[in-house]
Amino acid sequence: MIHLIVWGATAFVLSFCLTVLIKRFAHVLGVLDRPVSSRKIHTRPIAQGGGAAIYLAVSAVVIGLLLSGDLLTSGEITSRHYIGVLFGGLMLMIGGYVDDRWGLPPRMAIVAPIVAAALAVGFGIEVDKLTNPLGGVIEISATASGVLVFAWLMLVMYTTKFLDGLDGLATSTTAVGGLMIMLLALTTAYYQPDVSLLAAISIGALLGFLFWNVHPASIFLGEGGSVFVGYLLGVLSVISGGKLAILLLVLGIPLFDAVWVVLRRFRAGGLRQIFIGDRKHLHHRLLDRGWGQHRIVALYLFVALMFGSSALFLQSREKLVALTLLTILLLIGAYVIVKKDPKTC
Repeated sequence: MIHLIVWGATAFVLSFCLTVLIKRFAHVLGVLDRPVSSRKIHTRPIAQGGGAAIYLAVSAVVIGLLLSGDLLTSGEITSRHYIGVLFGGLMLMIGGYVDDRWGLPPRMAIVAPIVAAALAVGFGIEVDKLTNPLGGVIEISATASGVLVFAWLMLVMYTTKFLDGLDGLATSTTAVGGLMIMLLALTTAYYQPDVSLLAAISIGALLGFLFWNVHPASIFLGEGGSVFVGYLLGVLSVISGGKLAILLLVLGIPLFDAVWVVLRRFRAGGLRQIFIGDRKHLHHRLLDRGWGQHRIVALYLFVALMFGSSALFLQSREKLVALTLLTILLLIGAYVIVKKDPKTC
């Protein structure tokens, strides 16, 4: 437990300090999110690229630990896995900087996430079996694993990208996901000290940045950061033994919102329309109804904590019931919103 505290705190301090430096560089280089479109909710230019602080903090601590001992490789995770994940994160940072600085069309912006997911798979991030909620396990072939992990990472990355619409929302929700995975990895049934340590490092880095990202934020994650936090969380869920259910419960609202938004945009204008931003995400709708940013973030965190913590105590079949219940609640919420304002469905 002491390792979790020490290295989590180290990642926090590094991320906290690096965010300050990156914020200054962003203003010097002009890497700012300017409120030039109607879907922007801030009123002044805000520094972008804060996700780099999270990436650099995680990378520094991970590399330091890999060079100094086997705390991160005491289980089934090897140095090769970490190298692949860090290289993938670097691709996200490079692509995100280019996007923040010059603005990329959607067909180009998706290249970095695709490369990052492919690198993770290529360096051995895999899932060899999944728990069958009806009993037993489902064995996964190497090919199926590659496709599944790639699709999963893309899904989680774009979920957090869509979620990054309010100050601190994506970062805090991701931190809750990391916390749930860490706690699960510490239980006697799943004891994985290497996974719990990586999760603690990730949480520390996220919280160090979150200090500057809560409303009113002085720096944003940026395009690279918004997908990197999802990439990090997606990788954690895979290397912890394919515990995807816990992440589905934590990200229930943003995942549902992402699917809803994609389907609505596709119906409105086909594939091209899917990647064109608007103000019709759930958090935007709540904001337009008079909810404050702190209240909306609190709602997301409450649901993530409530359903995520249930995964620590429920068996596979019970988790399926929890997922079903969450889906029903979200469908009811969506119906209420659409009924009140059918033009925005």
